[in-house]
Amino acid sequence: MLDQSSANIPEIPNRAGVGYKAQHLNGILKDPSAIGWIEIHAENYMGDGGRPIAQLKHLRDMYPVSCHGVGLSIGAEGPLDADHLARLKHLVSWLNPALFSEHLAWSTHETHFLNDLLPVPYTQAVVDRVVDHIDQVQDTVGRRMLLENPSTYCAFEESDMSEIDFLSEVATRTGCGLLLDVNNVFISATNQQYSPEAYIDAYPLEHVGEIHLGGHEEDADDHGETLLIDSHSRQVVDPVWELYEYTLKQSGPRPTLIEWDNDIPSWDVLANEARLADDLLANAQLVAAE
Repeated sequence: MLDQSSANIPEIPNRAGVGYKAQHLNGILKDPSAIGWIEIHAENYMGDGGRPIAQLKHLRDMYPVSCHGVGLSIGAEGPLDADHLARLKHLVSWLNPALFSEHLAWSTHETHFLNDLLPVPYTQAVVDRVVDHIDQVQDTVGRRMLLENPSTYCAFEESDMSEIDFLSEVATRTGCGLLLDVNNVFISATNQQYSPEAYIDAYPLEHVGEIHLGGHEEDADDHGETLLIDSHSRQVVDPVWELYEYTLKQSGPRPTLIEWDNDIPSWDVLANEARLADDLLANAQLVAAE
């Protein structure tokens, strides 16, 4: 289990942050108080220089940064990509992010990379594999990692434990934290017809270091049932805001990211989503203080 108690890691506030996009730089610089922190996708900043790196270094001096990976393939059957892990270690070493996270998913098979975050079955064998991979990542990078719950569209017949039991065991055995994506909870619960509130009730909230919120698209499956797709392409819908508020009542305030990765809006639209999250966080802080 990783011990980083003596590491000089920046603190991240219990405020709303946004996934940084270069087209929003001017808006951020004009109104820096609109957000409390930013998050970047690690794979976009693994080069050695250029304008993106220069902009990120400038923003790092203004805000705490969360580094969110999408390419480690934590759940893959094969070994982790040593070159990718080395690039990640280099990025974390100079960026010194406040938080570092990855997905419970796989995207590689042998020498092939799939441009998707694919789910894993919830079995003891997969728990053991994910634990080994997270131990390797944390030992290499020298940081505690947060593991994000996936959005799912179906369940594996071979699963013999719940998603929550899976995540709880992984967090306990590795010392990693959890990234709770509330939008993913709502999507999975809708698609698989269970209560999102019951999921939150059972979730190990003590391990949560960050929350994600985002938009999704609504479709229908072959039987005409509602099928939600995790698209990160629109505003957070009211039922997800309500589930987020429900979560905060139990967890207390946590750093919360507004994810918007496709059909990128103007800065004013994204900043307003952050303001809505900040309002709910401020209320949760008042409740926690009572």
